[in-house]
Amino acid sequence: MKIEKIETWLVSKWLTVRVTCDDGTYGVGEGNFWSYADATEVIAHRIGDDIRGLDPRDIDRIWNSAYRKYSFRSPAVTAVLSAIDMALWDIKGKRLGAPVWDLLGGKVRDKVRAIVLLGTIGDSPRPTGPDSFAAAAKHAKNLGYTALKMTPFPAGWGQLAHGDLIRQNVAIVEAVREAVGWDFDIGIEIHRNMMPGQSVVFARQIEKFLPYFYEDPIAPDSVMSMGMVGDKINLPLAVGERNNTVWEFREYCMLPGVAFLKPDIGLAGGFTHAKKIAAVAESFHQRILPHHFLGPIANMALTHIATATPNWDMNEFAPEAGTFKEDIVSNIVEIKDGYFIPPEEPGLGIDIDIEEMAKHPYEAGPGDQTRRPDGSLTLG
Repeated sequence: MKIEKIETWLVSKWLTVRVTCDDGTYGVGEGNFWSYADATEVIAHRIGDDIRGLDPRDIDRIWNSAYRKYSFRSPAVTAVLSAIDMALWDIKGKRLGAPVWDLLGGKVRDKVRAIVLLGTIGDSPRPTGPDSFAAAAKHAKNLGYTALKMTPFPAGWGQLAHGDLIRQNVAIVEAVREAVGWDFDIGIEIHRNMMPGQSVVFARQIEKFLPYFYEDPIAPDSVMSMGMVGDKINLPLAVGERNNTVWEFREYCMLPGVAFLKPDIGLAGGFTHAKKIAAVAESFHQRILPHHFLGPIANMALTHIATATPNWDMNEFAPEAGTFKEDIVSNIVEIKDGYFIPPEEPGLGIDIDIEEMAKHPYEAGPGDQTRRPDGSLTLG
């Protein structure tokens, strides 16, 4: 069996890949360098030329050969490798007649806990203040979820003075905790919206509400700066959604306060690399709580690796049922009572619908447009 061709499609905000072998067996994957996904399509075909004719069973060899050809630490490159890697594991599972989770070592859990992203459920508008955040959180709990993640910033937060911003953010966290009670976990994402000093002050103000984690308290520019924040707060840090190699994650593991790593399986190298990141984290008694908000192939892949990885925690996601994400694939991951159910089909257990994908062309979105009253970037 040899790799014969790689096909690519840009869908919504991500890259979809199909790798086909000379005997007709194929696998699918997803790359999530969403801000510049059009660049990843070019890279995918370059890498495709390099791996054509290789044995698809040699996944780690293929990964390293492609990554080390030029040794650039580019997220665009690792996003492509992520997509190809998923597809190769899909092929391996189909060839051996086993789901990917079985190939990764078998089940360490029977189901995978979901943490829903607040503001992505149905057609409800994004919450903007304490009342709407609380209502959205209560709705999530009523749907059967046992955990949520939110960015507790009010509308127009970039225009607020320091004291007013901190007070309003705290009020949102308090309202959500009151709405869902204490038998429900709340993850706090700062979304890189604060400078180190602000982030420390806010973390100390919300300790009493017992957040499950405190994610991306500052921009992911400096491991050293992140460590300074972790050393000054008493909340479990969750970091790494913008990082893409095991070597970067190893440095995060060594920081004070880091409890969770957040690799994106569509950015941080697919199954092959994510399982190495998880192993490093396990040696530090840290858990994996991956980043994900994009396509259904990556969501399916996350269910597989979570099923087979001891120190995996929860899988975050934006609900797919009833959205276009359900239309562009053969099936989405089953979710029941707030938990993902591992599939039993060989490989990933998911296929693509090319005609439906074509209805959802690539759109990166506006990016961060938040400004201070003086017109400067909030993180400038």
